[in-house]
Amino acid sequence: MKVIERMIQEIFPGQNEALEDLDKRYAALESKIGFPAKRRMWAMSAPYTFDTLIIEREWDSMAAMEAAFEKSFANEDLQALGVEGRSIIKSVRVELYMAA
Repeated sequence: MKVIERMIQEIFPGQNEALEDLDKRYAALESKIGFPAKRRMWAMSAPYTFDTLIIEREWDSMAAMEAAFEKSFANEDLQALGVEGRSIIKSVRVELYMAA
């Protein structure tokens, strides 16, 4: 069963450039531990503000997603990026969907 992960991030105003740098570093580390490529979209006409970034990934299975997240929790470099992101990302919500 394919799984769609959607992450909704509200960004602090004026932090878009810092977010782009952070995201590039995240992508480099995540790709090494099995995260699929992500699609990024900024909210334009949605129930979100313009400072909202939507990230989507398609996982082959829940097991693949769980394995990659377990590796990410053990990765000190990814954990450090999470701490750094607290001054850039105001809030995060994650949604999971079964692909039809």
